[in-house]
Amino acid sequence: MSRKTDHTDTSSLENFLRPIVEQFGCDLEAADIAPAGRRRLLRVLVDRDGGISLDDVAEVTRAISKALDADDIMGDGAYTLEVSSPGVDRPLTLPRHWRRNVSRLVAVTLTAGGKVTGRIKSASEEAAELDVDGTLRTVPYTDVAKAKVQIEFNRAAGKDEAGPESPADGTVEEN
Repeated sequence: MSRKTDHTDTSSLENFLRPIVEQFGCDLEAADIAPAGRRRLLRVLVDRDGGISLDDVAEVTRAISKALDADDIMGDGAYTLEVSSPGVDRPLTLPRHWRRNVSRLVAVTLTAGGKVTGRIKSASEEAAELDVDGTLRTVPYTDVAKAKVQIEFNRAAGKDEAGPESPADGTVEEN
C-alpha cells in the first residue's frame, strides 16, 4: 500500500499513532495536520485517567518521533511534531472525558433545548450524574448536544480529585 508523500489523511495517522500512545497507558484524543509555512504541523493530543504530566508527554513525544522517523507515513515533506494534552476548553464528547472531569463544573446544552449547569458527581458509559444546585440529575450522553467544563478561578485548593500534577497543556489551574 503506497502512502501519500505530501499529506496524510487523519484516520490513517490516528491508526498509526494509537498503538504507540496506548503503550504509555494513554488515549489518543486527536491528531491533526495543518500547514505551517513551508512545513506542516502535526498536532497530537493525548490524555489518560488521572491526567498526564509533562514527563509523560515527553516520553510519548519521543516514541512518536522515533516511530515517524522509521516510517514514511508523513512522506518527504518537512513537519513539526507537537504533542500535548487537551485543554480545559475541550468539549466533553466521550464517556472518558466526563469521567476524567468528575468534581468539575460543566455547562451542558441539551438536544431537546435548554441548558443545565452542574458539578459532575459520577460518570458511566451511558450518562453523567450532575449536582445541579444541590439536586442530583442524571444526564444521558444521548441527550447532550454540547458540554464544556467551566473554569472556576475561585475554586478552593484541593477540590479536584485529579492528581497533584500540573496540566501539561499550559492551561491555568483553577485554584
